[in-house]
Formats: sequence, structure tokens, C-alpha cells
Amino acid sequence: MNPARSVQAVLAHRFPDAVPRFGWTRGTVPTGVTALDAILPDGGFQRGRLAVWSPGPGAPALLRSACLRVVAEGERGAWIDATHTVTGACWKEGPLLIRPDTPTAGLRAAEELTRSGGFALVVLDGVDPDPTAMVRLSRAANEGGSALVLLSHTTSLASLRLASCPLPAQYVRRRSPLGEPDVVTAVKLRVEARASGWFAATELAIPVWYDDQRLAPEYGYPDRRG
Repeated sequence: MNPARSVQAVLAHRFPDAVPRFGWTRGTVPTGVTALDAILPDGGFQRGRLAVWSPGPGAPALLRSACLRVVAEGERGAWIDATHTVTGACWKEGPLLIRPDTPTAGLRAAEELTRSGGFALVVLDGVDPDPTAMVRLSRAANEGGSALVLLSHTTSLASLRLASCPLPAQYVRRRSPLGEPDVVTAVKLRVEARASGWFAATELAIPVWYDDQRLAPEYGYPDRRG
């Protein structure tokens, strides 16, 4: 049985209300962040294309926001966490979260999910593919019609390249009632997008929240605070 067809069958059975592949047209996948969509060609990540976002502040947060929007719109999104930096406790619902054992397994998952046509947006975080792998990923995106975004330093064959850098002088801060040192409540970023014959940039702010420090080092164990 064709692996891509078997994946499509599983997706159709598990998510019967989501938009099927034959309902899609080649277009874009908006991120839902107005300032970011404004600098992307056609207002979003292009379906059937490979994009690369260089690892940097704000990139994972903005891409996760894009995945959540995809799911909210009735389509499917997937996040492949090859570095195991995302914990299951903070990923309760939304896009499919995959944590492969090795970078090679992450590449295979990205290729398979993208080629299946069952996902509008696939994000691969933490793998720097070699040229051969980049060719395979680019072909998979073209065949499946999905928007594939890599958080990677490798940019060859990418139709769109993004980079983000912090603007510390413009961080939004507040001081505690006791006059303790400032707490950053929002991080200001500059995001640049480059493609063939295209360059655009914007500045945007991302809210920051703080979690209580846990005594248990792993989220798989209970917090034993009294």
C-alpha cells in the first residue's frame, strides 16, 4: 500500500470534520499575526513550498501561533520537535506534536506528513538537513501541497527565508509593587522575510508570561510543593 495513501486514510478517519486535501487549492496559509502576514508573499506561507526560519528569539512562538490558527480554521497542523524542547504539559491541544527519537526520524516524519497532503502546515524544529534531505523535503511539500517550515540554519532550496532578532531597547517592562527590578512583559522583535525578488521587514511585540518554578525537574513527575 502506498504510505502516503495510508496516512491520508488514517487522517480522514481520525479527523472527519477537517478540510480534506481535495478541498484545498494552492495558495497560502496565513499565520494569523497581521504584522507577520503583511511581510510574507501573498499574506502567508505558500502551500506546496519549503520555507526556512533561522533559529532566533520569537520564531517558535510565532510559528506555534500559526499552527494554532490552522487548527482553529478547521485544517490540520503538525509540529515536529526534534530537540525535545516542547513538553507535553504545555501542549494540551491544537496541532499534532511529534517528538522523534533522532534527527533522521524527524526528517522522515516531516517528509511523510508533508507528502501525505493531510496537513496545511508542518513545522520541523531542530534539524539542519543536508542537501539531499532538503531536496526530498522540497519535493514532498510540492507533491502534498502543504506549507513546510523548518526552524533551521540550512536555507538551500527554500523559497522563503525568515530571520528574527530582538530589539532589547524597545522591550515592554513593568516594575513590581515593591520596587523590585523590572519584569519584561513583552519582547519587541524585528522579522525579515526574503524570497526571489522579495524583501520585507516588520517589528512586532510578543507577550511574555512566567510559570511558577517547579520542584520536580521533569513534567512527567508530580510537583510536590505543599
